[in-house]
Amino acid sequence: MLPNIPLKRLDGALENLQDYAGKTLLIVNVASKCGFTSQYRDLQNLYEKNKAQGLEILGFPCNQFGAQEPGSAQEIQNFCSTNYGVTFPMFEKIDVNGDGTHPLYVYLKDQAPGILGTTGIKWNFTKFLVSKDGQSITRLASADGAGKMEEAIKKLL
Repeated sequence: MLPNIPLKRLDGALENLQDYAGKTLLIVNVASKCGFTSQYRDLQNLYEKNKAQGLEILGFPCNQFGAQEPGSAQEIQNFCSTNYGVTFPMFEKIDVNGDGTHPLYVYLKDQAPGILGTTGIKWNFTKFLVSKDGQSITRLASADGAGKMEEAIKKLL
């Protein structure tokens, strides 16, 4: 069961993590000026290929790593749409580490710690794959590209 965690889209629309119950989720902290930014293309392709089978990709812009997401909500939306044709849900810019960590990332990091039990997010495009029942959460690294993401997703769809 997914917890009750409020979320806000880039356009200001309010949602809740529980709205995605019953879906396989790939939750990603994203940035527009990162060496991994081209993964937007991979994410969009995975979304188009697997949405009908219940995959939802949730993008959370974050400016905590090298200030690589400096834009406003509108700038982020325009960048993603124009450059990568992103149609998966994009949410407001959040913190994934530190005192201001968004409750979603507090939950995800607790459920799926990194190497040697560390909880901190190391960089942009860290991914969390959440099973349909919310019981299984797997962390994927920034460098894990389309092949590794697709392999992990297929096991849960």
